[in-house]
Amino acid sequence: MLELGAPIGCVTDSSPSLIRIEISGAEEFEKHKSKLGVGQYLLIASGNSLHLLSTITAVRASHTERSHGSSDAEVGGDAEAVAFRFQVDTQPIGTLSDESEFTRGSHSLPVPTEFAYVTPPKVLSSIFSHQIKSPFPLGTLSIAPEVRFDIDGDRFFSKHVAVVGSTGSGKSCAVAKILQTVVGIESKANSHKAAQKNAHIVIFDIHAEYAAAFRLADEESFTLNLLDVDTLRLPYWLMNAQELEEMFIESNELNSHNQVSQFRHAVVRNKCRHNPGLSNVSFDSPVYFSIDEVVTYLENMNSEVIGKLPDEGKPKLAAGTLIADRDTYYFDAVQSFVVSSTAAATKASNGPFHGEFDRLILRLRTRLADPRLRFLFYPQKADGSSLSTSDFADVVRQFTGYLTKSNVSIVDLSGIPFEVLSIVVSLISRMIFDFGFHYSKSRHVGGQVSDVPIMIVCEEAHNYVPRSGGAQYDSSRKSIERIAKEGRKYGVTLMVVSQRPSEVSETIFSQCSNFIALRLTNSVDQSYIKSLLPDLSAGIGDLLPNLGQGEFLTVGDAPLMPTVGRFALPVPEPHSRSVNYLQEWNAGWREVNFDDVIERWRGKMLAAS
Repeated sequence: MLELGAPIGCVTDSSPSLIRIEISGAEEFEKHKSKLGVGQYLLIASGNSLHLLSTITAVRASHTERSHGSSDAEVGGDAEAVAFRFQVDTQPIGTLSDESEFTRGSHSLPVPTEFAYVTPPKVLSSIFSHQIKSPFPLGTLSIAPEVRFDIDGDRFFSKHVAVVGSTGSGKSCAVAKILQTVVGIESKANSHKAAQKNAHIVIFDIHAEYAAAFRLADEESFTLNLLDVDTLRLPYWLMNAQELEEMFIESNELNSHNQVSQFRHAVVRNKCRHNPGLSNVSFDSPVYFSIDEVVTYLENMNSEVIGKLPDEGKPKLAAGTLIADRDTYYFDAVQSFVVSSTAAATKASNGPFHGEFDRLILRLRTRLADPRLRFLFYPQKADGSSLSTSDFADVVRQFTGYLTKSNVSIVDLSGIPFEVLSIVVSLISRMIFDFGFHYSKSRHVGGQVSDVPIMIVCEEAHNYVPRSGGAQYDSSRKSIERIAKEGRKYGVTLMVVSQRPSEVSETIFSQCSNFIALRLTNSVDQSYIKSLLPDLSAGIGDLLPNLGQGEFLTVGDAPLMPTVGRFALPVPEPHSRSVNYLQEWNAGWREVNFDDVIERWRGKMLAAS
């Protein structure tokens, strides 16, 4: 039997989207004022021992001046006193039985004159904590900090999640707290150190924030898999066609079609050269090829001269050698060709691509010489040897945490040049998806589902999967959107994090089943989030710009209803604190080692700070 206390008012209007409550009087309103704000919950009798749980969307007061002729007794001793009338608008959410069983929706609505009650904390606790099938603690209720707020963890992590909020709203701390709870970190301690759990989380960390949140003392036995430009091993030969072309080909050049054609040919031939035991090798095959040899091949094609004397018609070297098979000569060294000539005795003409690849070769050489990209073009194993086709499995293990047996893998993107950021994100996310796909398929043969679910956290997603943008975002947008559309079936889900949700790919957000929205100050972003959330009433949606730091509004499949909650601070916190300008400006003059800064700038010092 529910213990609700005395009613605070009764129903005056009832519809599927709006139930209006008339508060009994000013005294009753003052008594319960703290429980009658927007976002709070009321219980409304709806017959048959049921109560309708409704969330407050608006509170209003109207007044009527009493006549000057009223007695002092009538107006409390003040002939000019004003009488207020209080009304509360609510949106029905679900039904609560006398046994405190909560169900979404309602088959019957309360009729006018039915009583309304403030929802006791004990009832809220029963709803938000005790009736969840696979409870996962997200925080506490903002309206009742003593009440723990649980969501359905399986429904939350098995579907895509969006976390949005303006800068300074506590977004990074919220994400860190959620992930710390998953892997058992609480107050710098590892609650799972007795036995390794099976969590697999990959974080794309664009600002080097999250490592601090997952570094624990050695005795806690928590292994963080931190992959930055010094430790990341991401060989270029794992790129697919789109990624390779995005890396090296300028599509707006007049001869880009010739560049693509010969680049593709050189890559495929070189893959066959280094993998003689493999058949059906294609441009997309994830097998080793030498990018340096490919560049050499293109340089030879760029300077090739064809002998035109009788019985020639083939590339001709300066020594007079006729080349029947370009693969034999063009990959190993830059050749010296005969000079083109129209004379009968030395007749020779420039090859079909002579001088066509000057810009392409320059672009290739520039990329390969960039010390910031050594993790991509010249990755090495611990013994100093280069990665080959046989190392493919270890590359995948690196991102799924299996090399170091880690629950959390952080890909620190802060040291990666912006012009290749999209390609790096695309390659890693595509490999994780492909692993999930093929592993799930192997499990499906035995009638089982994947038992290695992986979540990819896309921090500051608007930087590499924007809603609109040039060709430089095509590869990452395609890879992440594919995960958004298909990944859940194969045990790969996304947590998309952004301060500008209106600038993130609409395809990705449309596939998110759960939203956590912290404070949003931009009106465009507010409107965009409201348009994505059919469960969000206007009253609750209007709270978005007024949420405090750490406060959040969550909507979706995992919470029982749209709810405003509050995150506890993660311990340790991510390194996302703002610079204290005034404090630093008022401090004594600080000297800076500019030589170290410049060395790092040039790419010679790549260790993360």
